[in-house]
Amino acid sequence: MAFLQKLRDWREQRALRRYAIPDALWQAVLAHYPFLSHRPADDLIELRGLASLFLSQKEFTGAQGLVVDDAMAVAIAAQACLPVLKLGLAMYDGFVGIVVHPDEVMAQREFMDDDGVVHEYEEWLSGEAMAGGPLMLSWPDVEAAGESAEEAYNVVIHEFAHVLDMRGGEPDGVPLPASAQAARERWLAVFDPEMARFVERVDAGETTLLDPYGAEAPEEFFAVAAEAFFVCPQAFREEHPALHELFVGYFKQDPAAAVR
Repeated sequence: MAFLQKLRDWREQRALRRYAIPDALWQAVLAHYPFLSHRPADDLIELRGLASLFLSQKEFTGAQGLVVDDAMAVAIAAQACLPVLKLGLAMYDGFVGIVVHPDEVMAQREFMDDDGVVHEYEEWLSGEAMAGGPLMLSWPDVEAAGESAEEAYNVVIHEFAHVLDMRGGEPDGVPLPASAQAARERWLAVFDPEMARFVERVDAGETTLLDPYGAEAPEEFFAVAAEAFFVCPQAFREEHPALHELFVGYFKQDPAAAVR
């Protein structure tokens, strides 16, 4: 066991050296995404190392002729690693590929209604996470994340929240394994009433911090709430204090308290 741990440590150190993020590039990313730069210095050191390891493990592909350069890859890596800053990169072991598109993508969808009739429709996507990957992102949405944080919108965190949610099977808004029944019940005791109140507000036409899309399903409510938790944490804590505490316990960090 000691030998295997030494081997893992050696591989990690080698990856950190090989994929080290240059200072100028790292500072440019922090400047472009203020919700990152506002974190304490210790968090940023840890985030930078985790982003380097992320770059060593994931494969980036540009779609429709888009070339994913170092700046784009680091921007995605830094945002993707924020939710697992205290959980570890192993939480993303279930996939490798990240496909970056030059714009939103039109997807063909279908669903079966209660009468068994299949309906087809089209949907514009800025991101999509699938079990086992790949994960798709629209670069314009990623690039604009510094500004859209004020609207509690972040496509990278949204899709990686889905990745966490799918670790236990089908996405259901509970990022905990099915075997952890007691923990899931404690989660749902907070999560379900929070979502129910949110759906009521959306149905009533109220303005909400969270994207109304979160009212569509529990997995979407978890994802949009995770966006707000990380990119506008103090507003999220004020509007959803119970959900904020639930997320602090799960993510093992408190972005609202960590903001400098």
